[in-house]
Amino acid sequence: MDLNSARRIAEAEAARTGLGTGPNRRLRLTLFIGMPLFLPVFGISLLVPKFLMNDVIYVYEAGIVGCLLHYVWVFMKYPRYDDRPPYLTRDLAMGGGFFIPSMFLGFWPGIFAAPAWALFVGLALVVEGIKERRDHR
Repeated sequence: MDLNSARRIAEAEAARTGLGTGPNRRLRLTLFIGMPLFLPVFGISLLVPKFLMNDVIYVYEAGIVGCLLHYVWVFMKYPRYDDRPPYLTRDLAMGGGFFIPSMFLGFWPGIFAAPAWALFVGLALVVEGIKERRDHR
């Protein structure tokens, strides 16, 4: 086993378990921090004065948009399945998880964008598989 294969196996194991490394870690932290944060946001919005309540929610909604844009940025950095680190496609598709906090907040852009993002990642994978199969003929 050469050094490159050993490194690739170690990266795959790190990406599969825990937070992983590199882009996998960044996407997982984006998801783990951004998605459940809507619960404290509700608590904070109840504790702040009434005139600031909507501002707290607007800041979190901007955070959801930022998280989804981060997913787009990572996808643009690794557009081809063959060039992605192990399990990155799965982590990219997890961006659809921002549907849940968007639904709780009634944030329409997130309600449509999050599932559309997961669908886009899946369709990109299917199209690339069909394209690769056609090229091998």
